[in-house]
Amino acid sequence: MKFLRYGAPGAEKPAIVDADGKIRDLSAHVTDLSGVALAPDALAKLGAIDLNSLPLVEGSPRLGPCVAGTGKFICIGLNYSDHAAETGATVPPEPIIFMKASSAIVGPNDDVTIPRGSEKTDWEVELAVVIGKTAKYVSEADALDYVAGYCVTNDVSERAFQTERSGQWTKGKSCDTFGPMGPWLVTKDEVPDPQNLGMWLTVNGEKMQDGSSKTMVYGVSFLVSYLSQFMSLHPGDVISTGTPPGVGMGLKPPRYLKPGDVVELGIEGLGTQKQTFQADI
Repeated sequence: MKFLRYGAPGAEKPAIVDADGKIRDLSAHVTDLSGVALAPDALAKLGAIDLNSLPLVEGSPRLGPCVAGTGKFICIGLNYSDHAAETGATVPPEPIIFMKASSAIVGPNDDVTIPRGSEKTDWEVELAVVIGKTAKYVSEADALDYVAGYCVTNDVSERAFQTERSGQWTKGKSCDTFGPMGPWLVTKDEVPDPQNLGMWLTVNGEKMQDGSSKTMVYGVSFLVSYLSQFMSLHPGDVISTGTPPGVGMGLKPPRYLKPGDVVELGIEGLGTQKQTFQADI
């Protein structure tokens, strides 16, 4: 099943994609795609509704972030062996964890704002895991029981803020609009192997990233279990699991985004995103 949220920012409505790829409104059955509504059994009940009985959403509405109520936006750094190599970094002995502010979250096709003073805004296509029920001290074997599904994220990053301004990475990752999410929350039954998904990203039509989650160092089950040893994971929390090679920082010479650039990205079975980058004026 593919769930989504559509409408104006802050007023999105829940919806589902039917067999013909059309959007069907779920407002009569659920308030939003957040909290207990994200539990795997709750999503299954929504998916069992006769979709032809649901109101058809006409036209091409704006798509919002595919989940609401995200309390924690957790990111994993250097989690692809080939990406670590392109940046000259060593694969860490344990996952690198950092937070991205939830205020960075926007819809998959919303404009992204390059922050004031930025000279090194970069792109990162990533597989995101959406938590469906509270996980604390869970085993790796049971970890996927706590997952609602998966979606695409662009972990937009300002590299100077991230690595040259001292302190932690968070301030280079959390600028407003730096977390496009969606288009869909794809339930885990449609993603039998999250460690075998093609991933790609283009800048102005030029292919920059063309990788696979096969090269992920720490897989989804491990990450959910690992993180749950340090903090409770709650419904709507998002884990962005790292990026394959091809980021601007890793090019020779490095290349970064400027106003007017168009970034498109996608993951096999999870849909695509498209963002135009603009200056913060």
